[in-house]
Amino acid sequence: MRLNNFLLKYSAAAILLCCPGYLLAQTNFKLKFDNSTIYAGIDIGAKGVKLSILEIGKNAHKNGAYNVLKDTSINTDFISFTDASYQSTLNGIKTLYLSANNIYKIPPENIYAVVSSGIKIQADKEGKVDWINKLINDFKQAINEPNRSVPVIDVTEEARLSHLGIVPESRRYTTFLIDIGSGNTKGGYFPLGNINDLKLFQIGWGTKSTVNMTDKRCENDKTIGNYNRQLERVLLSAENSEIVYAINESGAYPMSDNIAFSGGIAWSLATLMYPELADNPVVPVTYDDLSKFNERIFSNYPSISDSAILHGIADNLIDKAAVGKEIRRVNQVFDQKALMAGTGLLLKIMRQFEGVYEKKQFFLVKNGQVGWISAYVNKAISK
Repeated sequence: MRLNNFLLKYSAAAILLCCPGYLLAQTNFKLKFDNSTIYAGIDIGAKGVKLSILEIGKNAHKNGAYNVLKDTSINTDFISFTDASYQSTLNGIKTLYLSANNIYKIPPENIYAVVSSGIKIQADKEGKVDWINKLINDFKQAINEPNRSVPVIDVTEEARLSHLGIVPESRRYTTFLIDIGSGNTKGGYFPLGNINDLKLFQIGWGTKSTVNMTDKRCENDKTIGNYNRQLERVLLSAENSEIVYAINESGAYPMSDNIAFSGGIAWSLATLMYPELADNPVVPVTYDDLSKFNERIFSNYPSISDSAILHGIADNLIDKAAVGKEIRRVNQVFDQKALMAGTGLLLKIMRQFEGVYEKKQFFLVKNGQVGWISAYVNKAISK
């Protein structure tokens, strides 16, 4: 009963999962609130660019009355810091901005564009901060808005907004949210019973940055076996140098009952591991189950194809066409190496909460991708 109540409460607060595609086709939105306004938030992230179209209720700043109408994303891999990824990212931002403005008729003053913390962290690591500034300036020039504000969000504020946008109020002060992004991982909890004092957790590792570092170590041996060996070393180094310290310093273990993981890898694993729970925006998971699935990704990758997973579903009441479509989306976004890297990173973090005397409840949040940008827009318009 406790688990079912948790899932039901999470379902009410979870955000619609982003789906790949350059343009959104439907313009007739089914609005939820009276006296509401439509806004758009563009999240310029480490791996791609996301557009969220939001309905904001009149009293959203007081009661959280916002509703995600549509969202889409373009994978651009900005943190590869190549000319091609730069141009792809610039084109992506412009495309999504023009979609919001021209197709959905959202006025420029209701469109917000923000650079996520993952880009800044990775750029600092590699001495590429000037790439961010150039991207912002080129975007403003491309849409002929030289005075537009395109802030680079602080990691603490992004983590706080993610918590507010993803975790339901009923679990606000007992949940430690960890968002595994492309370029970094951040999260936190509210230990003092108010939403202004977030205890931050962050490490400079995400799914894509882990893949990139592992690929560098592979050198000329590009076999999956060597990739797995090098990945274990990269993750061990991340665990010893950052993860253990960051978890201990956060003080989250004694303060949190629920450990919730969001981000692309959480959506991927929830979709692949629990296809029969396709309609659940949040699914429970155990460390042992995730560890076994991680080995399956490496040793039997064909078994997580849509055809293989669908073949194992015996329940005829499940919409296999919809499940298969979602699995294919996962496999389009995350290849074998990315799944191994993201799952391995998640396991390293999760292991820190595998206590002997107190067992935490672990959850994978499928639909958290637009959580922080939704909360950012909500905050911006309430000022």
